[in-house]
Amino acid sequence: MEDRWKSDICDFDEVPEGGARGFSVTGEDGTALRLIVVRMPGGVRVYENRCPHRGTPLDWAPDRFLDDTGEFLVCSTHAALFRIEDGECVSGPCPGEFLKARTARLCDGRLFLMGAAKDSPPSED
Repeated sequence: MEDRWKSDICDFDEVPEGGARGFSVTGEDGTALRLIVVRMPGGVRVYENRCPHRGTPLDWAPDRFLDDTGEFLVCSTHAALFRIEDGECVSGPCPGEFLKARTARLCDGRLFLMGAAKDSPPSED
């Protein structure tokens, strides 16, 4: 494994296809970092579990990130909806803002966090 991988997030199979789970890892500066891992056809998306509007976690209960349709991430504080594919807020008090995407890579069945947070949509993983 290359040393550029910063933190071991989870076993890939811990996140069901079409589902989302929350995980905490140690960030580059040693602080705890809360993450949302969404598994979708063709890959995963990883975002910081922090709403861009108020800074609150999105989940109202453990691993409750998706709306009833499973198409959007939803903020428990004010019901803002975020597209899974790029984290953009499409409904609620923060339209046009993005969840902070994190880059992750799969290696030997494990998902690893890499690099620094990005303010733009995630690259293909």
